[in-house]
Amino acid sequence: MNGTPRPFRAAAVQGSPVFLDKKNTVEKACALIFEAGRNDAKLAVFPEAFISGYPDWVWVLPAGHKAAISDLYADFLNAAVTIPDDSTDKLCKAAKAAGIYVAIGVNERNDHASNSSLYNTILYIDPNGKIMGRHRKLIPTGGERLMWGPGDGNTLVSFDTELGRLGGLICWENYMPLPRNAMYMDGVQIYVAPTWDQSEQWQIAMRHIAREGGMYVIAVAPAMHRDDIPDKYDYKKLYPEDKEWINQGNSLIVNPAGQIIAGPADCTREILYAEIDLAAIPAQKWIFDVAGHYTRPDVFHFEVKK
Repeated sequence: MNGTPRPFRAAAVQGSPVFLDKKNTVEKACALIFEAGRNDAKLAVFPEAFISGYPDWVWVLPAGHKAAISDLYADFLNAAVTIPDDSTDKLCKAAKAAGIYVAIGVNERNDHASNSSLYNTILYIDPNGKIMGRHRKLIPTGGERLMWGPGDGNTLVSFDTELGRLGGLICWENYMPLPRNAMYMDGVQIYVAPTWDQSEQWQIAMRHIAREGGMYVIAVAPAMHRDDIPDKYDYKKLYPEDKEWINQGNSLIVNPAGQIIAGPADCTREILYAEIDLAAIPAQKWIFDVAGHYTRPDVFHFEVKK
């Protein structure tokens, strides 16, 4: 990439999947990609595990409920994608038709082996409808380990695009200093953070990361109502009766100074938009450049094993 790219519009897609329904969730994702494109966005970022739903039951069902969890896992697996497959082909065609980059959270089958284990993955697609690559969450958090396997350094990646350097991490791996440092050292300018976390603490962390890395952060969670979960899943009854929103969303876009420029959007399904102007980055780097004059390579050695 030569020179500073022109400013562009980014979209944080705070939608909800069709729960554990791959076909209809992919169709919904394609419609949202088209909507973002029609509104002049050049990048659309979707929540963690958007295809085809986050396994929130791991925080509700005790681990000893083996039969219920096993049945849920079977549905979870059937609603996952392999990369590539017919589902990713549809996403690629939508990205090309809309002329937009897409970063979308998917549940990914390990098609290279048993075809029965899953990863929590960000899939990156370019405006030509080509898959640029993927990132698998390095370590699932807490009960998520019942559903997802750990990723490795091979997918700790970023991409040089016409918009700028694009990369990111998933949910609570954003709290891990070393993966963040890998992104900083790779020169990421547009940092995506698909998540399930809707908390105020998460919003504070996103502002910190944007300022720490001197980059834009696009943090996206789903807005998911309890009615989005089909009644056939009994674990739904374990939520408090007054809990209408399983996830409130609270997606946000943050500039390199750590200032929120879009969101947070609470309890609403919408696409948030913000202008990304990479010319704002140098002003944040001159006094503190975490991957430049603040690295102290004479004191510290950093390596990513791939």
